[in-house]
Amino acid sequence: MSARSVTITPATLRFFRDLSRNNRKEWMDANRERYRSDVVEPFRALLAALAAAVLKLNPDFDTSGRTGTNFSRINRDIRFARDKTPYRPQMYLTFPDPAAAEKGTTQLYVGISGEAVTAGFRTYAMGSAKKSRLTQVVQPRVAAHAQWLVRQKKRLGRRYESYWYSTEKGDWTKHAGWPVDSMEWKKLQGWVVRRKFPPSAATRSTFVADINRLFRDVYPLFTFVSSPSWKS
Repeated sequence: MSARSVTITPATLRFFRDLSRNNRKEWMDANRERYRSDVVEPFRALLAALAAAVLKLNPDFDTSGRTGTNFSRINRDIRFARDKTPYRPQMYLTFPDPAAAEKGTTQLYVGISGEAVTAGFRTYAMGSAKKSRLTQVVQPRVAAHAQWLVRQKKRLGRRYESYWYSTEKGDWTKHAGWPVDSMEWKKLQGWVVRRKFPPSAATRSTFVADINRLFRDVYPLFTFVSSPSWKS
């Protein structure tokens, strides 16, 4: 598929906006076929359009198109959530770390909703912080290669937003900026480097090429936090 092919259409964005206004089972049941044609099929086309470039970055990336691996679930797990609406009015296309021991919590991703499109790199520590890859592998790497992160900030800082998370008194807390200090990494539980697009960007013929370029830009960050054999 050409890098200039259109995969996401205005109908995809309209579906997410309509779902935001009608987030209940009866509406989804009546619009299930629309969901398949306007969301599922375009996202599968986007995966197909991105696959070749993603596999050049890492031939072990999973591009099989499975929900839970490449596609987020539209159904929301409301058992322990404050938000009790049954559906998510957005979808994520993800390429998780092929060697992940933590269920793919380091990813390249594209997220699309009716209000915004975001794409980039993200990593999270799940479960015990002391046993996470961010603690056991990445913290020592940061201490030994602090200037590498400073160079990445200089290379990407003007084009991409960076923020990170820590747990403060039991609450998930967001911090703006680039975590380049080893003391920040001792608290860090998640890190996102992304670009935010207007929704219409996803419907342009240049969108796939834009995402391919973005993934190339942020892939060094992906390998920094995921590859056991990373070298500066």
